[in-house]
Amino acid sequence: MAQNFTSAPAISRRTMLRGLGVGVALPLLGAMAPRMPLLAAPAASAAKKAMPVRAAFFYVPNGMHMPDWTPSDVGELKELPPLLQNLSAFKSQMTIISNLAQHRARANGDGPGDHARSMATFMTGMQAKKTAGADIRIGVSVDQAAAQQVGSATRFASLELGIERSRQSGECDSGYACAYSSNMSWKSESTPCPAEVNPRLVFERLFGGGEKSAAAESKELRDKYQKSILDFALEDAKQLNSKLGKTDQRKLDEYLTSVRELEQRITRSENEDKREIPKYAKPEGIPKKYTEHLQLMLDMLVLAFQTDSTRIATLPFANEGSNKSYTEADVNDGHHELSHHGNDKGKLEKIVRINTLHLQNLAYFLDKIKNIKEGDRSLLDNCMIAYGSCIGDGNRHNHDKLPIAVFGRGGYALKPGRHIKLEKETPLNNLWLTMTDVLGAKLDSVGDSTGRLKEILAYPS
Repeated sequence: MAQNFTSAPAISRRTMLRGLGVGVALPLLGAMAPRMPLLAAPAASAAKKAMPVRAAFFYVPNGMHMPDWTPSDVGELKELPPLLQNLSAFKSQMTIISNLAQHRARANGDGPGDHARSMATFMTGMQAKKTAGADIRIGVSVDQAAAQQVGSATRFASLELGIERSRQSGECDSGYACAYSSNMSWKSESTPCPAEVNPRLVFERLFGGGEKSAAAESKELRDKYQKSILDFALEDAKQLNSKLGKTDQRKLDEYLTSVRELEQRITRSENEDKREIPKYAKPEGIPKKYTEHLQLMLDMLVLAFQTDSTRIATLPFANEGSNKSYTEADVNDGHHELSHHGNDKGKLEKIVRINTLHLQNLAYFLDKIKNIKEGDRSLLDNCMIAYGSCIGDGNRHNHDKLPIAVFGRGGYALKPGRHIKLEKETPLNNLWLTMTDVLGAKLDSVGDSTGRLKEILAYPS
């Protein structure tokens, strides 16, 4: 009789390719799965369920053109509205959730400052103290609360990425400190987690393992001899390759190629910046083109999730209240100024173009993780990607009927492919509680949460 047990995998899930000052994490390979006897069905089923679930929280500022966002039908997604047409390839992995609200983003007696409150409250569910000084106070964000419980399972408890720098001082919105409108993630009620916006620094953090002194020496040598970070781990890669089957060898080769190509894209971007004399001071390594910058950050998030280097990440596509223009979408006006559209047809058309550009980049990310296999699933199957804003219509500054969507199956805990219309004023924090449950973190509450959002679950209890 075959024994019902699992034996140790051929190589550890935490195996890394190492060289001088580098540590390259690996994707999930077949050799990392527990080896099982042929008739050990219960053990095989348990291993399948043990795939890690990841969660990313993407934020877009200044609201959304809601008529082009909201599906007309409730239930199974059929005909998608204009904005979501860009995501038609992911219809079966998409959950649109209507009527979510974030009550504490409202003034509640504090007067103007909706943009600052929106970013600060989005993931904390708490009311921001109205101050432009150093005495900021908001609350712990849900990503950090979850990371405190499950973050020890990965190299990085969480990853905070961004496109526009986080400002930690000064006033940005009607008496509110800039920290509120430029930080999505909060470690404590008074300590934001600033987002890293430099692609080079994120890459070095992910792949420049070992002691800081060794990592610095490695970078100096790479720069001197124009070598890739993978050149320093080449010997380790050869030794590992000899232990793998052909399928794993091919998967490893594809992964290492993607890492090398990403490194080369970052280097090309930096060199492009150096060829032009900037008219103002600009941090090295940050691309001038918005889509190039955003896609570099998204690609590194793909690698971080693929290698299980982290399971929790945040990425605002711009800071709240951002007035950047989007020339790639043929929009030279500032986004914030356009959001006060007054129902002007020309302004609304430009807002739609900005919304579309953001969603095209979301589709770029979803396509990447959809095409990465993890056993008999895709990486997207094992993810929950929350996308949206804490403002509905930018002209009204409303904080109900928010544009919120979740992509992925969360390890098959979620049932996507639907438009779910909830009761009006359902707390957004109910969604965060549900997502953290799926991650394995058990939080009692988030802000004004009233319970779990069982409507999105595949098997609501």
